[in-house]
Amino acid sequence: MRDEGEKVILIGLGANLDHPLFGPPLETLIAAVTEIEKSFPVVRQSSWYSSAPVPLSDQPWFVNAVISISSDYSLEKTLIFLGNIEKKFGRVRKKKWEARVLDLDILTFDRDVTTNQDQLAGPVVPHPMISQRAFVLAPIAEIAPEWRHPVTELRAEEMLSNLSVHQEFKILAAGSAKE
Repeated sequence: MRDEGEKVILIGLGANLDHPLFGPPLETLIAAVTEIEKSFPVVRQSSWYSSAPVPLSDQPWFVNAVISISSDYSLEKTLIFLGNIEKKFGRVRKKKWEARVLDLDILTFDRDVTTNQDQLAGPVVPHPMISQRAFVLAPIAEIAPEWRHPVTELRAEEMLSNLSVHQEFKILAAGSAKE
């Protein structure tokens, strides 16, 4: 149950390259969650998923999860905070959809909907690709089955079943129990 003033923020985590310090993607993502927990309470965490890259390519499969955090930070401050964690972990952005050691995306920021839809111009919520990505919809359905997209009002499970292109994914390991 959430408090009346509490913001529910869903963060997508992903990695498909080994990190020089933390090792394989799963271990890197566990370390990233630990880093996030230093500033934000993690309310829920999904299982760890293995998923094919989207769009499909020859790069390694990703490890993904979704966490729900509670925060009093603004959207902009949360985005900066997550970007700083990515930089701390060695994330370098060269081109779209490249392999990476760590990717942290704000999927939703409570019920906020930004008018800006250009990620290069500033924060965009809900994430513009959320309804087209099985690797975020399945974890959201797992940890927040009651959640509805703030624009379409569809649940994650409904969006997952509406995907026109099959996206391969599987559960690697159970997430940590929270609450």
